Amino acid sequence: MERKKICLACSAGGHLQEMLQLAPFYSKFDHFFLTFSRKDSDSLAKTEKVAFATRPARNPISTLACIKESFEIFHREKPDVVIATGADVSVPMCFIAKLYGKKVVFIESFCRPLKPGISGRLVYPIADLFIYQWKALAKYYPKGKFGGSIF
Repeated sequence: MERKKICLACSAGGHLQEMLQLAPFYSKFDHFFLTFSRKDSDSLAKTEKVAFATRPARNPISTLACIKESFEIFHREKPDVVIATGADVSVPMCFIAKLYGKKVVFIESFCRPLKPGISGRLVYPIADLFIYQWKALAKYYPKGKFGGSIF
């Protein structure tokens, strides 16, 4: 049986720290990270396969660059599944994966205890599995699953 390849899409910083908590799961699979360059993600690239894209940061030009780069990374890496913890760079990759019929798993950030984040609201309609970490978010994500704290 062919091993599935996972794209672990997340922003650097706290989103990356959340993703790293899932290492016992993703380390069993062929995987790579998609993020933007920052001290913590640059450090991760010394021990893991990391693809870097431009951080959109709500800038239209940067967002277009991120989309282009994400398409290139998607075609080069050919992931079967995208697991995202948000924000920024993860959103284009989730939509690209869905466009190509791949599975999308989105984990709403731990730092969103009361209201959904922008990334979560954007990806929720297309996610095959949407996990939130706070019960208060159930009303915003009725098709989602409560997963408890990733930490």
